Amino acid sequence: MYSYTITQWLFFFYFYCFFGWCFESTYVSLRKRHPVNRGFMRGPFLPLYGSGAVMMLVVSMPFQDNLFLTYAAGCVGATALEYVTGVTMEALFKVRYWDYSNQKFNFQGQVCLSSTLAWGGLTILMTRVVHKPVEQLVLGIPADILTAAVSLLTVCIVVDFTLSFKAAIDLRDILVKMEAAREELERVQKRLDVIIALSNEEREVRKRERSGKMDELAAGIEERLLHLKEKLTNGMSVYPDSIREEISELRFKYRLNAEKRTQLTSLKDFYKRQMLKGNPTMVSRKFGDMLRELQENVDETPENDR
Repeated sequence: MYSYTITQWLFFFYFYCFFGWCFESTYVSLRKRHPVNRGFMRGPFLPLYGSGAVMMLVVSMPFQDNLFLTYAAGCVGATALEYVTGVTMEALFKVRYWDYSNQKFNFQGQVCLSSTLAWGGLTILMTRVVHKPVEQLVLGIPADILTAAVSLLTVCIVVDFTLSFKAAIDLRDILVKMEAAREELERVQKRLDVIIALSNEEREVRKRERSGKMDELAAGIEERLLHLKEKLTNGMSVYPDSIREEISELRFKYRLNAEKRTQLTSLKDFYKRQMLKGNPTMVSRKFGDMLRELQENVDETPENDR
């Protein structure tokens, strides 16, 4: 049975947060072929790995002499932790920081059988191999030095987590506002189609297909407004004053929401930009198009423009 002080448990947590960051960042960087600072936080810490390591130690305590039960406890405990964490983060931030939807035998995209089996193997590796030298290292550190180190790490991690949490909330709000702007632009587009149809130009309307992408949606509205402007200027279509006023109002709404979209996608905040870059597999069921646009914008912006 493990018998540690609270300070020692905290140090183990921080150590495995750092260890997980090293592993995850290296793995993702190799896959992406460029450096990736992986994770929710900007510092070199991944809380899920620290929580998972501590959880593995705790759930395996009663089964230290039984390899099979240690494996089973790791499978159940780590999968439960991963699921609860994933569901909670998606509910808060409207995005998934990992997604198993393309894996066989997944549940809601939050967990899958292959990761569950891997968690069990990692629990055995943790309890039988990795933790023993780490334990000896920590137990050999004088209590005063360990307390000072843990206190300093706690301050740094709390500050980093607070800033990262705020950035994640801000990203959620940006996605919500971008979706609202797109819905308004779609309403503008539909109303312009109706106005064009009033002058018996249904053929022109059918040529223009709607698109869920913001760039194509904006281009479609621009085309419709230009078409109406030419008709009005050349006197080819006669609209009453009420329709002319509505066209002007729709043009204003379009400009307003297009400008709002541009402002929302121009991320200048370091934490928000790095959160997107550090989680390239981030997905959103409700705001998927908006999230992809933000990710593309971050990827395409040159370093000297940031």
